[in-house]
Order: sequence, then structure tokens, then C-alpha cells
Amino acid sequence: MTTSTSAEPTRRDFLYVATGAVAAVGAVATAWPLISQMNPDASTIAAGAPIDVDLSPIAQGQAIKVFWRGKPIYIMNRTKKQVEEARAVPVSSLPDPQSDQARVKEGHEQWLVVIGICTHLGCIPIAHEGNYDGFFCPCHGSQYDSSGRIRQGPAPANLPLPPYAFLSDSKIKIG
Repeated sequence: MTTSTSAEPTRRDFLYVATGAVAAVGAVATAWPLISQMNPDASTIAAGAPIDVDLSPIAQGQAIKVFWRGKPIYIMNRTKKQVEEARAVPVSSLPDPQSDQARVKEGHEQWLVVIGICTHLGCIPIAHEGNYDGFFCPCHGSQYDSSGRIRQGPAPANLPLPPYAFLSDSKIKIG
């Protein structure tokens, strides 16, 4: 018996190719969710991601509030008077002694960046309120100066500083 091979594809060849293609698609469809579930959740990525803030629209004497990692961040463009008043305070008279120079970046003394959460019970203080032209916590009366240092009230510590860096004179990266 003699067999001859034809150069024409047969139905059997088509079934082999079709079966292989369906198997490949099935393998990818099965592997895709297993691989993608290993990626972090979008909310997790967003929660820890640094943010860039453009400082150019913030007028002198104005404070804005942005959110980073779910926390309010106050960015204050302090006036020359506010900077001078903050630097004139004797550090030894403060409940949580820290100089104004230690709370701002050198060369950018007019910019104050603080986490806007009262160190007493976690309330959100109001900017440009109180006796020291800084922050006032209406819940229990804590008052912070224009450098975010506790000056009066039950709060035990200064407003915390977030990690930040100047990318240029008009832009900062928080985080």
C-alpha cells in the first residue's frame, strides 16, 4: 500500500491548529487573574505615592490644604512679618522647643509645610486663627504659631512636618 502526502491542508490539520489556538487562549485566560492578583491595589499605590504641589498660585500670607496619605497638609506662604515673629520667639519659652529654622527648608523660609493634625486629640486646626497668626484647634483650644509650634493649650507637641523637598522654587514633592 502506497500513501501519498498532499501539499493541501486537510481538515485534520485545521483541527490541530484550532485546538492549539483554543488551548493557548485558555492558558492565558487562566493565568491572567493569577498574575494580576499579585499587583498591589490601586488605593494602596495612591495612599503612599508622593504628590507634587505647584506653589505659584499661593499668594503671600495664604495657606492651602492638600491631602497626602489621607492626612491634611497645610502649605503656608508666610509673610516677612510672620517669619520675623516666628524667629523672634525664644526657643526656651516653647513647650516643645524647636527653632523656626529647623521647621523650614533653607532658602525657602517663607514656605511652611506641616501635617494639619492637632497633636492633642487629632482634630484639624484652622489656619490663620488664634493669638499667634498660625493655627487654632477649635476643639480644645490649642494654638500654634506661624511656624506650627505649640504655644498655648493642651497639645503636647508641635504640628509634625511631612517629608518634602523643593523640586524648584515653585514646586514641592511631598512624600
